[in-house]
Amino acid sequence: MNSYGSFPGARPRRLRTTPAMRRMVAETRLHPADLILPAFVREGITEPAPISAMPGVVQHTRDTLRKAAVEALEAGVSGIMLFGVPEDAKKDAAGTAGTDPDGILQVAIRDVRAEVGDELVIMSDLCLDEYTDHGHCGVLDADGRVDNDATLERYAEMAQVQADAGVHVVGPSGMMDGQVGVVRDALDTIGKEDVSILAYTAKYSSAFYGPFREAVGSSLKGDRKTYQQDPANLRESMRELALDLEEGADMVMVKPAGPYLDVLAKVAESVDVPVAAYQISGEYAMVEAAAEKGWIDRDRAIFETLTGIRRAGAQMILTYWATEVAQKFGRGD
Repeated sequence: MNSYGSFPGARPRRLRTTPAMRRMVAETRLHPADLILPAFVREGITEPAPISAMPGVVQHTRDTLRKAAVEALEAGVSGIMLFGVPEDAKKDAAGTAGTDPDGILQVAIRDVRAEVGDELVIMSDLCLDEYTDHGHCGVLDADGRVDNDATLERYAEMAQVQADAGVHVVGPSGMMDGQVGVVRDALDTIGKEDVSILAYTAKYSSAFYGPFREAVGSSLKGDRKTYQQDPANLRESMRELALDLEEGADMVMVKPAGPYLDVLAKVAESVDVPVAAYQISGEYAMVEAAAEKGWIDRDRAIFETLTGIRRAGAQMILTYWATEVAQKFGRGD
């Protein structure tokens, strides 16, 4: 019996027949320029210190950080986001090492700027959590709560010392109300109008930050639920977005990336400024752990997660795989 008429006329599989065909019709493309490398630099070490929960990631020395920056640049990565890890003895309640011109982050900014100049966008984490003995992102009041407005004064100082050190972009990440506006004013006051602000617009109180706490030697006591966003909320992110834009954000970010692709897509549809997403330590660690067990194909999983983030609307992706992925693009993988 001739059943020709029952065959489908539309055959989407025609566009999936060969690698060349799939590449030609791909709707979403990753490029090295989409990627930003987060990097940790630790004070007082002479060799890179591996981070056990993040296989392949280290706390850099000043020398190895410079080399990592050059390697990222040569691979085509657009930027590097720097996190400083001070000696424990230098942590205090106010996080003063974070505003010391000779603190580890400011020194690292100068090192990297001297190494790569303007060829790589140098970004800095603008937050107190690495520098406080209590591990919170701000200073505490008499009742042990994070004091929003007192913390803003500290952020203003941080912005100025980081700008003086030569950073191109500051990333206020503490989720304090009004932080973008205060940082913008602080930068403009010292003539650093060209320093951009990457606003951590939607930063959720996530279980996936665990490995990062090891990476920065966190002294956190308690949690950050009173200032980081509730994972249940989306409309709240849109309110934060409107406020950050009003206060002068040049770029906005969603963090984490993978569990919040719906938030990322909503933000990307709503703005005319560049949108970033941070594929955080727990997202990285899950893939590496599953791959080490042989449960997933590591390279395919990395590219799939990054493609999903890009497809959701991120123009820039902060990922610990940035240099590796960019190098594989260069080899045509």
